[in-house]
Amino acid sequence: MIRTLNILMVGTSVLGLVGVYGLKYSVEETASEKVRIERQIDRQEAELSLLQADWAYLNQPAHVAPIVVRHQAALGLEPVKQEQFANMDGLPMRPVEKPDGIALDALFESLDAGIDPIEQLIETN
Repeated sequence: MIRTLNILMVGTSVLGLVGVYGLKYSVEETASEKVRIERQIDRQEAELSLLQADWAYLNQPAHVAPIVVRHQAALGLEPVKQEQFANMDGLPMRPVEKPDGIALDALFESLDAGIDPIEQLIETN
C-alpha cells in the first residue's frame, strides 16, 4: 500500500514537474515575442517620425512654390482673387422647420388627461 502510494506520489510529482517546465518555456516564448513586437513598434515609430519630417519639408511653401510655377500653365492655375471669396450675406439661411401641431396637441391632451407618454414608452420596451 505504501509502495503504491509512493509510486503514485512520484508519478504525480514528475507530471507536475513536466507541467511547470512546459509552462516556464511557454511564458519565456511569450515574453520573447512581446520583446520582438515592442522592437517592431519602435522601428515603425522611428520610420513614421522620419516620414512626418519628410512630409513637413515637402509641404513647406518654399519647396512647393517652384513646383507650382513650373506647372502653372499646364494645370491652369491662377492666383486667388478677392472676388472669389463670399461674404455672410451670400450664404443661404437655414430653413425654419415648423413644429408638428397635431402631434403637439395630442401630447398636451394626453398630459391633461393624466397619461404620461414617457411611462408608456418605458413600459413597452
